[in-house]
Amino acid sequence: MFSAVQKFENGFDKIVLTDEKSGTVAEIIPACGAILNCFAIRQPAGMLNIIDSYQSAKEFNRNVVTERFKGCKLSPYACRINNARYNFAGKEYHIDGYSEKGHALHGLLFDAIFKVIEIFADQEKALVSMLHQYKGTDKGYPFYYDCLITYSLHHKNSINITTEIINKDKGLIPLQDGWHPYFTFGNRIDELQIEFQSKEFLELNDSLIPTGGLKQFEAFGSLRKINDRAFDNCFTLNFHECQPLCVLRDTERKLQVEIYPDTSYPYLNIYTPPDRKSIAIENLSAAPDAFNNRMGLITLQPGLSAVFNTKYKINTLN
Repeated sequence: MFSAVQKFENGFDKIVLTDEKSGTVAEIIPACGAILNCFAIRQPAGMLNIIDSYQSAKEFNRNVVTERFKGCKLSPYACRINNARYNFAGKEYHIDGYSEKGHALHGLLFDAIFKVIEIFADQEKALVSMLHQYKGTDKGYPFYYDCLITYSLHHKNSINITTEIINKDKGLIPLQDGWHPYFTFGNRIDELQIEFQSKEFLELNDSLIPTGGLKQFEAFGSLRKINDRAFDNCFTLNFHECQPLCVLRDTERKLQVEIYPDTSYPYLNIYTPPDRKSIAIENLSAAPDAFNNRMGLITLQPGLSAVFNTKYKINTLN
């Protein structure tokens, strides 16, 4: 049996999805960009949240940018837009949203308020659907669209995350989608193992803007210890390999996080923050600076929608 309830705690109005049999819990914060702030399983020592989370609404509001947008929805663009400028349909646009060193960063919905439109639970799952209606408020992205996000918790510690973008504008709109979760097992990541099925990585310049070059990369095609490796890279995923396409394993706890993106997310961005207490593993529909380089960029017709799916699963090892 599953349950789905609304709860107020630490300044958060949150939706709590629970598998009552296993005790697995997912907590979603609609007013904070619809982030997944907790995905926790029951352990002998208590509940373990594998999401590097915010402890309060005050912390989110104060630190969402300084804590590198952890957990945020990346929409209508992800990662960077070079010099915050792009051309679309013969017109140049300059984005006013958050920028770093002059480059637009991580979209316009990372702290947006989403409206809950459905909460549901039965014997098989618990889910919440939330909607944000973007009204072209940034002059650099003056297009109207709806962002509908659904989290669905299932048996065996599995959560599906679906994003649907609907073009509500009168003309074509450029579009990219992604997520920015930071995963943790509670200790430094150096002792963890990681595996991801990549074909190549994108060459980036010093500003983390793709140069257009691709280099073959399969070094983490099987589990390898992270050690002191620093990631800030974007990889293309190899969908000819079996799912999950990414695994993060803690051999001491005998747990692993598995990530199952569908083909709507052909890019994987991995980032290790300086404190090395967590690791960002980001599903992306297009490459960084896609509004300029067009690598994976979607051009969406009026009235049509684009759907993006990924799944996270916590697996207990024997």
